[in-house]
Amino acid sequence: MAEDQVAARRAKRDFLREEGINPYPDSWKRTHSLTEARELAEGTEGVAVAGRVMLKRQVSKKMIFLTLQDRSGQMQACLRRDTLDAETLRILRRGLDNGDFIGLRGNIWVTRTGEVTLDAVEGVVLSKSLRPMPEKWAGLQDTETCYRQRYLDLLTNEGTRERFRFRSAFVKSIRNYLDDNAFEEVETPILQTKASGALAKPFTSHHNALDMEVTLRIAPETWLKRLLVGGYERVYEFARCFRNEGMDPSHLQDFTMLEYYVAFWSYRENMHFTQELLQHVVQETTGSLQFTCLGQDGSERAVDLAGEWPAVKMTDLIQEKAGIDVTEVRDPAALRDWCKTKGLYDEGLEKMAYPSLVDFIYKRTVRPDLIGPVFVIGHPIELSPLARRSDDKPGITDRFQLLINGWEVVNAYSELVDPDDQRARFEEQAAHRAAGDDEALDTEDDYMLCMEYGMPPASGWGMGIDRMVALITSQSNLRDAVLFPLMRPL
Repeated sequence: MAEDQVAARRAKRDFLREEGINPYPDSWKRTHSLTEARELAEGTEGVAVAGRVMLKRQVSKKMIFLTLQDRSGQMQACLRRDTLDAETLRILRRGLDNGDFIGLRGNIWVTRTGEVTLDAVEGVVLSKSLRPMPEKWAGLQDTETCYRQRYLDLLTNEGTRERFRFRSAFVKSIRNYLDDNAFEEVETPILQTKASGALAKPFTSHHNALDMEVTLRIAPETWLKRLLVGGYERVYEFARCFRNEGMDPSHLQDFTMLEYYVAFWSYRENMHFTQELLQHVVQETTGSLQFTCLGQDGSERAVDLAGEWPAVKMTDLIQEKAGIDVTEVRDPAALRDWCKTKGLYDEGLEKMAYPSLVDFIYKRTVRPDLIGPVFVIGHPIELSPLARRSDDKPGITDRFQLLINGWEVVNAYSELVDPDDQRARFEEQAAHRAAGDDEALDTEDDYMLCMEYGMPPASGWGMGIDRMVALITSQSNLRDAVLFPLMRPL
């Protein structure tokens, strides 16, 4: 059936050409969007609009009603013998389909049913669609098709269009807030010689011109911190990041992260600013500090960003929820045995070093139940190779994570600016990597060199944009917050 419809549409395209009409002209000058035209007074003349034909309803050979759609909304248009010349009406009646783009010029007319309508005096096919539109009036419903053919999802589902418009507004609001607070936006490399800035397995590639192996960045952190050495004091980047690890509803291999760094702040000032920033941006973009998230089981969870957000130690949460004190049980073999007795399994469990095991236990036993917003603090130093060691408790770091609906949406800390301490951390990570932990950091000699020139005390921050958008718009899968998620080819 689909092949027959495509053949019929191609025949109509050929018909237009036989009539001397180019079915793909180069432009059309509009005077109004459809929403603007719909607000004009009846009798307004010379109104030129353009849009996709969402519905074609032929009343008779002398009258056709169209529903047009552009980015602003929809409007009815009328093609009739009284105002449109007979030849144009004949061609459009025979050659026009749902899904085609059309340009119309005419006058505003209100029908007997009160519908504001463009009464066309001129009509031009702007692009002939060769495939039929999705048939369901409710819009495209199949989830996989929505991901693979997002253009059809956007075309037929207003909720999808609104979700991605919200994403743009959300990013714009963050950018404006940071700019208003004296931050400077920059860009840093995506192709790197070392995977740095996070505990994650990188994607690798080969640089032909330089004949060397490179990785795609897993985070922009060490590059942004180089700028602190170079004299920047407040710097941020919306960074596309790539991590070659597991995929689930809250993780994608390529994602957008916002990172910023501020000289002379500690993590405590950063926590305060984080709360102010997100409260401002969510209020501005949604009109409220309350929204509903979806849990992993599909249940609704109410989140309220108002007021002060609590801060709780990570090790206390693990002991409370899982019943194990990871500050005392530090032997990797003992932690692996404990995980097995609790039914916690991962294919990489046997290769995990102590920091990865603690993170694994936390993510499996604690994080899913933290609706938040809540700041998780007091991370063991082994989990934070780039974070500053606490002055009061050298075994933990000055770090916080912001948890909402069981998802980590912000990771932040007071930065490690002591180059010797940093080198020792890198060496420890190298030992974990040599033992088989693919997510351990590589030593980054160029970054160490930079640190030795002097880095100011600072605090930095990273937030997953996809995650925040998914949370605020009540989506349970990050793919619903990404326009074109990567899919396995059919």
